[in-house]
Amino acid sequence: MYSYFKDEQVSILSTEKVSHAFNDRWLFKEIHFAVQKGDRVALVGVNGTGKSTLLRILAEELQPQEGRVVKERGIQIGYLPQQPEFNYDQAIRDYIYSADDERQQLIREYDQLVDNQDFTSDNFHNLTAKLTHLDAWEYEQSFKQILGRFQIENLHQTIGTLSGGQRKRLALAKLLIDEPDVFILDEPTNHLDIETIEWLEKLLISKNRTVIVVSHDRYFLDQVCTEIRELDQGKIYNYRGNYAYFLEKKNERETMLIASADKARNLWRKELEWMRRQPQARGTKAKARIESFYDLEEKSKGPMAKEKLSLSVDMTRQGKKILELMGISFRTKNKEIISSFSYVFKKSDRIGLAGKNGSGKTTFLNLITGALPPSSGTVDLGETTRFGYYKQEGLQFNSQDRVIDIVKNVAEYIELKNGEQITASQLLTQFLFPPNKQFGLVEKLSGGEKKRLHLLRILMANPNFLILDEPSNDLDIDTLNVLEEFLEEFPGVLILVSHDRYLLDKLTDQLFIFTGSGDITIYNGNYADFKLEQEQSIKSVKESEPKNTAPEKTVSKKTLTYKEQIEFKDLGTEIEFLERSIEMHTYKLSETDDHLKLTELAKVIEELKNTLDKKTDRWLVLSEFA
Repeated sequence: MYSYFKDEQVSILSTEKVSHAFNDRWLFKEIHFAVQKGDRVALVGVNGTGKSTLLRILAEELQPQEGRVVKERGIQIGYLPQQPEFNYDQAIRDYIYSADDERQQLIREYDQLVDNQDFTSDNFHNLTAKLTHLDAWEYEQSFKQILGRFQIENLHQTIGTLSGGQRKRLALAKLLIDEPDVFILDEPTNHLDIETIEWLEKLLISKNRTVIVVSHDRYFLDQVCTEIRELDQGKIYNYRGNYAYFLEKKNERETMLIASADKARNLWRKELEWMRRQPQARGTKAKARIESFYDLEEKSKGPMAKEKLSLSVDMTRQGKKILELMGISFRTKNKEIISSFSYVFKKSDRIGLAGKNGSGKTTFLNLITGALPPSSGTVDLGETTRFGYYKQEGLQFNSQDRVIDIVKNVAEYIELKNGEQITASQLLTQFLFPPNKQFGLVEKLSGGEKKRLHLLRILMANPNFLILDEPSNDLDIDTLNVLEEFLEEFPGVLILVSHDRYLLDKLTDQLFIFTGSGDITIYNGNYADFKLEQEQSIKSVKESEPKNTAPEKTVSKKTLTYKEQIEFKDLGTEIEFLERSIEMHTYKLSETDDHLKLTELAKVIEELKNTLDKKTDRWLVLSEFA
């Protein structure tokens, strides 16, 4: 079941009666939030409940109005906000390498020497010796792997030249490189492609890392987190288990609370009659009953059963011709983004776009909506096709705009299939904007609430061809559930770009896979089908490969001996040294014209490569058991 407090153990980070308010409203009062080493906690709740505020308090980026944060002495906390702040004039290299981290500064010096091909300097040999002494070669490989994974290549580039998504990836890369004791992550999967998210999942669950994360990505939460904590109406509820377990127990808790509140309301009405009939002068028993009445009144303010509204929209009629793409291509001076792609859209198509960041998905959307002309080919739009295009840029509004005005500016109501009408206010309520928020200013909404309102505005225009570009970014899971229910009933064409694998699996039955080389592959099935087919294909290839029966590779044991552990550690250093030696001798080879020296250097390089191959083979054998 759920509980208010975590079991009492030694916490490395916790709050003591922390309270905080925003816009004259208490987000939470006297909450207790504690984590132990190795905990991986998901913090969930609807937008505007204070999740990001609580993360900022835990990261000591924000001082709570009441209470305090307590942490273990010497502990390092790494914090990734939704919108990281930067010095835009700073070079990426200066941001990535921490001045107070000796290993990072040595790696920086080493990279500069390699870039200058200065292998002969004394400084180069001194650096390699220091890196070996600090056991920093493995760290350097991890460092470079992280930068490569986040496509951070030009370290001389200034941060101001990056897009918003690139800056978020840069901040996450820096955090992973620094390896803090506690990772506090606010929507870390935003702006990541699916492959990178899957890599990040494996990284976070390794090495007994301590993680506190806010994320809308349910697959990510299931893979990474062992505990869900819900922030609901100023209280924390703990659920030990994955997200599916949380949903089950949350439903049980809410059912109990609703039943208890309904019972209290019935009793309160009876007691209210008694209160009205009583004279001013009351005895001791009457005073006790009065106190009980006020306690009952407080309990009666509990939750009420939520009404479900079925949104079966009577969308704009769609003709036979929807959209036809005939050999469309788009190229820049240096690269072909899309190469000769054709497709005829059909009624009720539900298509997911998949591919790495920068592979051409947004360009494709701009081509089909007419925002970009194709370099070649034709885009033929049906006369009755009406686009609804949700872009990542977000909602544009004036500071004095009210929430309800944003929706009413599009339409006062929408028509349902059964002939009934649903007003702008009713639709806002369905999308988790209660009446008190509907007449408030848009500028006072949280980032996630603004995204939710933007999405609602798109839907209110009653499109029959809906394009959603990363709709789940910054949306809470409750809102995503409402969106899913709406989209499952949506009768028009749907194109979905999302890194949220759960959303892709639930809402699409066909994929356009962008390879990054200009080609688009059409796959019939959702992302889970595609991933399973990929894994089976890889497994099939491995099983068909001839087995290596070399004696040293068929060791039937599970662990290394102490001697082998020492050998394995030394091999890493030797391999690194051999690689650097080959680089140095290859550089010398390109700098000399002496025939005898050329022959001698070529022979040395060949011997070094042979030795490297043997050492690498042995390292691979031992790594199976390390």
